[in-house]
Amino acid sequence: MKKLACLSVPLILAGSLCAADPTPKDNVTAAARKLGDQSSYSWKQTVVVPEDMPFKPGPTEGKLEKGGVTYFTFSFGEATTKIFLKGADSAINGPDGDWRSAKELEGEEGPGRFVSSLVKAFRPPDKQATELADAAKELKPEGDAISSELTDEGAKKQFRFGNVTNPKGAVKFWIKDGQLTKYRYKLTGKAEFNGNEFDVDRETTVEISAVGTTKVEVPAEAKKKLEPAPAPAADPAKKDK
Repeated sequence: MKKLACLSVPLILAGSLCAADPTPKDNVTAAARKLGDQSSYSWKQTVVVPEDMPFKPGPTEGKLEKGGVTYFTFSFGEATTKIFLKGADSAINGPDGDWRSAKELEGEEGPGRFVSSLVKAFRPPDKQATELADAAKELKPEGDAISSELTDEGAKKQFRFGNVTNPKGAVKFWIKDGQLTKYRYKLTGKAEFNGNEFDVDRETTVEISAVGTTKVEVPAEAKKKLEPAPAPAADPAKKDK
C-alpha cells in the first residue's frame, strides 16, 4: 500500500501541472495585460476596406503613458484629427484648427457628433485586445499567431456605435516574449448611424512599438482642455458670517 501511495504522488502532481497549463486565450490575455502594465507604448493602426467603399480611413497613430495622457489620431483623405485624453477629459483638434472637447461636440450634427462618439468609444490597444480575446469563439495557434472567429455578439461590440445587424468577425494575435506585439481583426455587417445605413467590411491591424520609451507631448492649447476647471474662490463675506 505504501508503494502505491508513493506512486500516486507524482501522478497527482503531474495532473495538477497539466491542469495549470495556460490556454491560448490565457496567453493572449496575459500578453495584453503585460502590455498594459508597461509605463508607456505607441501603436500604429491601419484599416483596409474594399476599393468601392466611399470612406477610406487613413492610418491612425497613438501614444499612451500609463496614468497620464493618451494621444491618437484618425484621418479620412487629407483631413486628420488629433485627440488627447486624460481621464474623462478630452482635447480634440480637427481640420478647422480649433481645440474642443468631446462633450462640446456631442450635440452637433455630422462630423462633430461622429468624432465625439469615436472618442467615447475609444479603447487603448491593451484593453481592446482583451475584449477581442473575450469575444473569440475558440482561440487556437495558427503559425506564429493565435486566432479565432468572433462570436456574433463579440463582433457587434467592436462596431462601438450605431445599430448593427448581421455582425461577423475574426481576430488574430501575435505575441513575443510574453507581450502583445500586434493584433488584427476583421468585421463585416451593416450599421445604421444618424439615420443612414451602410455596409461594413474592414480589416484593422494594430502594431505596438516603443514600449517603455514613449513620451506624449501635449500642446499648450490642448492642456487647457485637459486641466480641471479651478474651484470658485470662497466669498470672504460669507466666510465672515
